[in-house]
Order: sequence, then C-alpha cells, then structure tokens
Amino acid sequence: MATLAALLSLGGCYKEKAGKPGKAPPAEIASPAPTPSPTPTPSPTPSPTPTTPPFTGTPTAVGPDASGIRQLASIPSNFDTSVHYEAIPPASSGAPDVVGAFRFLCRPSHLAYDDPIVFPGQKGRSHLHQFFGNTLADANSTYESLRTTGDSTCNNMLNRSAYWIPAMLNGFGKVVLPDAISVYYKRRPASDPLCRNGSTKGCIALPRGLRYVFGRTMDGKLPAGQFGIECIGGSGPHQKFANIPEAARSCPVGAQLLISVSAPDCWDGVNLDVPDHRSHVSDQVLVNGQDACPASHPYRIPKFTLTAIYTLDDTIDRSGDLSTSRATWHFSSDRQEGMTPQIAGTTFHADWFGAWDDDALKAWTANCIDRLLTCASGNLGDGRMLRINSISRERTGSKLVDVPARPRV
Repeated sequence: MATLAALLSLGGCYKEKAGKPGKAPPAEIASPAPTPSPTPTPSPTPSPTPTTPPFTGTPTAVGPDASGIRQLASIPSNFDTSVHYEAIPPASSGAPDVVGAFRFLCRPSHLAYDDPIVFPGQKGRSHLHQFFGNTLADANSTYESLRTTGDSTCNNMLNRSAYWIPAMLNGFGKVVLPDAISVYYKRRPASDPLCRNGSTKGCIALPRGLRYVFGRTMDGKLPAGQFGIECIGGSGPHQKFANIPEAARSCPVGAQLLISVSAPDCWDGVNLDVPDHRSHVSDQVLVNGQDACPASHPYRIPKFTLTAIYTLDDTIDRSGDLSTSRATWHFSSDRQEGMTPQIAGTTFHADWFGAWDDDALKAWTANCIDRLLTCASGNLGDGRMLRINSISRERTGSKLVDVPARPRV
C-alpha cells in the first residue's frame, strides 16, 4: 500500500533545520507518490461493554515525582512485555534534521458516541468517534483502565493509549472507515541547547496520564497547532487544501485523502488535563529568532502529528460545492444537531489519552528522540521494534458500514 508505506518510511519528514526556526508544514507526506490502488479497510470491532467505573472528569494536577515531573504514578503492564518486541536493524540517523522522530500506524478499532476526555463517564454524549489504539476505550476510560485493560490496534498493547477522531460520514447513512492513522512524534534531543532556550526548562518525555484535544474546534477555528488536507494519487499538482470539497474536486476515486492535525509541543508542567482540554499545552514562540516554549508552558514535549488516511470511493461529491447540506463526505463534528453546520472537514480534530508501557515509552524517547534517529513502524531505535499484532495489520472488509444507533442517554 503505497501511501502507508511512504508514511512509515519517512521519519525525517517535517524537517526542522538548525537556524531555520518556525512552524513546520501541516502534514508529513511523501511527494510525489504513485497512484495507489483502492485498499480494503477493516470492519470495526464492535464496541465492548464497559467494564470500568465512571470517572468524575476532574482536571488532573499532581505533585512532582522523584524526577521532578508532575505525572501519575507508574502502573506496570500486567502481561509479559518481552513477547511484544522483535529484533530489527537499528534506526538511521535523522541528521541533518535537528529533531528525532518516532512513528507508527494504527488501524481502526471501534466506533462509539463516547469521549472519555470531554464527556468522561457520559456514554453516548458525544458526536460519533472513530477510535484507534486501546480496544476497550470508552466514556469510562481512565489512565488506570487504559493501562490495565484492552488490546491495541497500534502495533500491540505496549501502547494502550487511546486515540480518537470524528467519524467520517458519507451522507448516505454510512460511516467511511479510514485505512489507518499515522502517528508521528518529533522533538529536539534533550541535550540540544534549545531545550533550555528562553523560558524553556527542558525537553522531556510524555508525562504519564497526559491527555488533550488538538486540531480544529466545532466552529472551524484552529486555536493552536497545524492542519492540512492533501490528495495522494490525484492527477493535479500536489497541494494542500482547506476543506474536503476542494480536495475532492481533484482527487479521483481510488486516490487517498490525507487529513492531518498537529498538537502544540509545550506543556505547562502542572496539569495533565484542564477544563477546556487544550490550554495546558501551547505552541512555541520565537525568542531571538529561535524556537522556545513560553513561560506559561516551559516544558517541551514530543510534538504529535496525527494523519487520517481515507481511500476515496464514488460516494464522495467531487463538484467542489461547499454547501453544508450536500450529501457527501463530512465528519460527524461538521454537522451536529443543534449546531451551525460547517464546511466538510473544517472541524477535524483529534483526542489523545496516553497510556504507554513505561519501558517502551522510555525506549523510544531515549533512542529515537534523544539520539536524533529516524524511527518508523514502531522501531525503538535500539535494535528492537514493537511487534505488530494481528489487529494492527492490514485487514480486508467493507469500507462502508452503517452508522451505529446512538445509545439512549
């Protein structure tokens, strides 16, 4: 599968050159790419019956641990972790790029009207979401439940983190299942002088229990981070688009639509969540012409870019019509009951609730990021990779599935 292979092999995209500060482009895409063949996409795993207790949703602020970082207490993996690694040649250097990179793919897991960050403990309250990663993520998920239950569609359950995005609807009563999402982390090595530039106190790993929402809001605004839509396999010139109708106009059936959002990479060092689920992370600022974290958010964490990949079929309208009532592909968040409809694609956002195995997280941070390597496909940079389990591999099945009924709230 051409596009997915390109995404996995390019750990050095989104390059951040020394002496050339500023934001990177909104998607880490290989260009040009060969026209891919339509790719069967898996049927979703039915949403499991929740087994975790309701969560109150109180924003989480904790005291510093022995390392001085505020994060939740470690929860060891409750399985034999050794069988989830396999040998692989060491990753290559990312030079001349100045950031280390770690990336992998996640296959779709399940659909649910749940959001354990925005509506914790309130099953059926949110717009329809497509979940990836932890197979038991639901409205009741907590850091403890994610760390101790569920398998994962992101290589294996060493990464029990939960990832979710608005479901893609085709306007004819169907959900369009994505081929996958690409997850990409990058950050300067901890030894880089810019890790203590201006107000920046240091470059650190992802704190345990951190969660946030990033990307566009329900009214189409982009408060922080980056956003972009691209067509891979189209006949026109390679370019970025502002919305789905404009992209679809030059993106033929069988080509792939890639929709990316990037999260801010500065953390306040205190809160693992806040009431708006966004403001505890922030974009960098320029200090004397160089990137630095603001004083309000002094810790630099790995920058997270999520790219959703869809293969186009003939249910997508390719006229370029920006009407918000036209029957065509749109995200569940674009057209919500009781809210002003938005142009298709302009409310795309992502939610992330971290639940990595401690040792796996330390490995890719210490090797891929701090040794300035380019790690793809879950390569940990030390001669090991995250073994890919059966539910994380490419699967066949219908690409269009019925929109599930909303549970009674």
